[in-house]
Amino acid sequence: MKKLYTTSLLLLLSIWITPVFSQQILSLDECVNQAIHNSRQIKIAENEVLKSEYKRKEIAANFWPKINGNFDYKYYFDLPTQLMPAKAFNPMAPDWEFKPAQFGVPHNINANVQVGMPLYNAELFSGLKISKIAEEMQKLNYKKSKEDTYVLISNLYYNAQLIKNQMVFTSKNKENLQKVLKDLELFYQQKLATKNDVDKVRLQVNKLDINLKLLQNKYNEIINALKLNMGTNKDFDVSPDIITPQLKKYNLLPSTEELLLTKKYELANTEVKKLKKGRLPSLSLFGSYGTIGYGYDEKPHDFLDFYDVSLVGLKIEIPLFDFSRSKKIKQKKLDAENAKLQLELVVDKNTTDIKNAEERLKLNLKVAENQKEQLKLAQSVYEKTLLQYKQEVASLNDVITAENEVIKAQQDYLSSVIEYLKTELELKKLTGNLIPEN
Repeated sequence: MKKLYTTSLLLLLSIWITPVFSQQILSLDECVNQAIHNSRQIKIAENEVLKSEYKRKEIAANFWPKINGNFDYKYYFDLPTQLMPAKAFNPMAPDWEFKPAQFGVPHNINANVQVGMPLYNAELFSGLKISKIAEEMQKLNYKKSKEDTYVLISNLYYNAQLIKNQMVFTSKNKENLQKVLKDLELFYQQKLATKNDVDKVRLQVNKLDINLKLLQNKYNEIINALKLNMGTNKDFDVSPDIITPQLKKYNLLPSTEELLLTKKYELANTEVKKLKKGRLPSLSLFGSYGTIGYGYDEKPHDFLDFYDVSLVGLKIEIPLFDFSRSKKIKQKKLDAENAKLQLELVVDKNTTDIKNAEERLKLNLKVAENQKEQLKLAQSVYEKTLLQYKQEVASLNDVITAENEVIKAQQDYLSSVIEYLKTELELKKLTGNLIPEN
């Protein structure tokens, strides 16, 4: 487990401070989970996953039979007229002579059920495969949205922790100087210190007071940014507990960006295959069953009779010529080539970035350890200089200089720890270890 220190830096000052939080303290994981739950961008990505799933199911449904029912009724005020050869009525009539004749009855009813089902369609099979790849890409986009939110919230949270600990340090430094100022004012009254000495310390106290207000304002801005990205209006504080830097080895997994480009390359190749298979014949089965009704409404010879009609058949479609298809294939081949090149570029870049991040991580760890020792040393020098000043061996300038060195060491140490955590975050993202797979 990761060791935590409740700002163990304060112990380096040999002073224990218990910060008073008037608001709820949220951990980094709690902030990340709330942001992921409330993020509109993630919700959009989640909806896109659902859309792609429904699209895949829509295409798969084309393999099932389609059944349609039809019904129509026609009443002819004037029956359709056709021209019949006159020889049908008079064998002696010339070939060029025709007679108009009306056929049928006024009432016509047609009701049937039609069934159609593809038996072989290469483009349909390729389309289904494309829809599956598109669905996988949307899932990766969803994961990427979660990763982006994780990184954003983590960086904001680390910055808030940095500012919070700086506020604790600054508050304590101000408290220490106020004690020195109080002693100096007493010495000044006893003519054991000059007014210039008192003004110097008061100036330092005022500087710390202004810095504390600036830090508080900056902290509030970061908290507001966290609240915005978490989708909440509730006030809260971040935990002052900063994770202790510990060097880790991460398994090298493909990053989400690499996985997306791999799917993009696969998609382009599948689209090329689909276009090529579009040249193949398709075979489908169709059938129909129904009834036809004929009626006559002139009494006393009125009638309405129905006759069954049924059929089954096969349909073959053979593409003969499509000039645009070859051009589309060439375009998709270029898309596939570009996707492959993009993937190679990202893989090479990530490989370099991983090496750099690992080196920075080692360096940041060493820097953090060194800054921790520097802080111990600065605190020791400050305490000795303060004692020497009381013994009139050191000057007030020496005390102020030592105090400034402590402040600088505090800031440097905090910054080095936060920089380590941010570099670790970057490395986890590059190596595919940012968000574990469920």
